[in-house]
Amino acid sequence: MPREPRSQRVEAIVLKHADFGEADRLLTLYTRELGKLRALAKGARRPGSRKGGHLEPFTRTRLQLASGRDLFIVNQAEAIEAYSTLTENLEALGYASYVVELLDRFSADHEANQAVYRLVRDTLARLAAGDDLQLAVRYYEVRLLDQTGFRPELQACLNCRKAIQAQDQYFSYEQGGVLCPDCGPRDPAARPITMAALKVLRHLQRSSYQEAQRAKPSASVALELETLMNAYVTYLLERSLNTPRFLRRVRSGAAAPKKEDR
Repeated sequence: MPREPRSQRVEAIVLKHADFGEADRLLTLYTRELGKLRALAKGARRPGSRKGGHLEPFTRTRLQLASGRDLFIVNQAEAIEAYSTLTENLEALGYASYVVELLDRFSADHEANQAVYRLVRDTLARLAAGDDLQLAVRYYEVRLLDQTGFRPELQACLNCRKAIQAQDQYFSYEQGGVLCPDCGPRDPAARPITMAALKVLRHLQRSSYQEAQRAKPSASVALELETLMNAYVTYLLERSLNTPRFLRRVRSGAAAPKKEDR
């Protein structure tokens, strides 16, 4: 662990927690000042603990941290925003879980990135506020890839460098961007992408969030984008994520009662 002051105040988003010992809680945090780190909240699971309610997943909180031997110790916690409405909508909760899981996988310990912190903070707020869930998360994915050095090339074929024309193309996971119809079939790591989906990705890549909200992809294009982006981040991380499976179960469960009502 890098040397840090013995005690310091930080602003953090709780990514996840786990029980530790009889009454403690082990936290994974993404802080504005220090990046991702792990901290121990002693006694947080005891009834009446002043810390426990301020350290739930997705909560944005102010913390007083002390440097311990192996972990930071949470001395004080004060919630800034709990995003409590997320628990009222299982799909929004699933997307929020995806947001923090993606952040956890793409970030290294103790590497501060305030732009990433703001992106995660704003994305959780958008999901909690009831924004278009898929659009908010697609925007988050595109911006996170930008910030972590995996920005895909969407303007020219990565192989022949010709400008992309207004027709369906290919997207190469291995090369990190689009290939034209001539070059795409030669790349075993490439998959087709419709021009409609590519236009949405380009729009998200160059736009502010306010501008990005003008995108109104059809249901088929939204599904194509989700499938492509899930596959791309899985390729980059070299491992599957847990939350996409949870989201599929949520959607399947939501559809079942309607079928029974007919």
